[in-house]
Amino acid sequence: MDVQSDKNTLEREDYRPLQVVPLFALVGLSLTGIMGGVAFVNQTYFLASTLTLVSCFFLIAYYVFNKYNNITLSSAISLYSLCILMFYLVFTGGVENTGPLWIYVVPPVSLFFHGLKRGLIEIVVFIIFCAAIMFIPTDFVVHAVYSIEFKLRLIYSFLTITFLSALYEYSRNKAYHYTLELSNKYQELAHVDTLTQLSNRRDALTLLKREQSRAARSKEKLSIILCDVDYFKKVNDLYGHNAGDAVLIELAKIFTSSIREQDCVARWGGEEFLFILPGTVAENAYHLAEKVLRNVRSSLVNYEGENISVTVSMGIEQSNGNRTIDEIISSADKYLYQAKNSGRNQIYPKYENKLPSVIDEKPYQNMNV
Repeated sequence: MDVQSDKNTLEREDYRPLQVVPLFALVGLSLTGIMGGVAFVNQTYFLASTLTLVSCFFLIAYYVFNKYNNITLSSAISLYSLCILMFYLVFTGGVENTGPLWIYVVPPVSLFFHGLKRGLIEIVVFIIFCAAIMFIPTDFVVHAVYSIEFKLRLIYSFLTITFLSALYEYSRNKAYHYTLELSNKYQELAHVDTLTQLSNRRDALTLLKREQSRAARSKEKLSIILCDVDYFKKVNDLYGHNAGDAVLIELAKIFTSSIREQDCVARWGGEEFLFILPGTVAENAYHLAEKVLRNVRSSLVNYEGENISVTVSMGIEQSNGNRTIDEIISSADKYLYQAKNSGRNQIYPKYENKLPSVIDEKPYQNMNV
């Protein structure tokens, strides 16, 4: 499965109850509908009317989700309809005073739908109302009569179920965020070079394909620069691989500060870097390459008291819409090796005597190089 799609799914705030809410509403609709029909047959019309009303609420919750994809409203309607039904069963006693036994459904549903904090608040309010109904004097309001032992044990057991449900919800929430954190790390590993924090080869190829397709649709130009650090092996041999890493990190900073916001520079592999320049003709890409070349020349990397100076060679190619990405990169690679074979610290092909062919595409012409 694609890492990005996994990440997007995990980051959805409504991911957890997304499929459960309509299912719960449908099950609630079915059960209350059936129980309402049975009550009607048994000629307990008030119970039948109440169950039918709650069944209609569940139907509304199911409709809201499927019609408007509003999970917040749908879950609220489902949960509060359930609570209303529970209040009725506690008040009337249900069948042979067994109605209060249904209240154990509320804690897991509330915590699952609305999370730990809001869920606990709803549960506290719910049990206070239930206790008020059961303990209110019957000479004040006529309701089902329960023994004091039954009422206390019902509340104690309800609180126990609430505690266990809250513990499960807390554990589930911790596991969810841990999984999300792992997903973010995998996402970074999949698209970012861990040393330079630039895009890696995989991410660069994805971006290059997208930009080439966009350039073909909009008839815009697209240029790339393939860059290689000169004599990088000597840096590793003289100063060690840690020094080589420090050089690559410093070069990444120079490259990043040299490009526009819409451009991208990626670590192509080893000491090679790839610049992707949307909306840019090759002549203007040359202006950028010159700026980068001189910035690199004037920079020193200080590593353990040693000042390390490096240069780079670059090959430029422009996409004309007819070649594949592999062909474009291969062409830039040939120019890169031409620059290396000509003495390194150079750019090929050279455009010093050429002017940009499109006036609007001069983002690099006036750069201070």
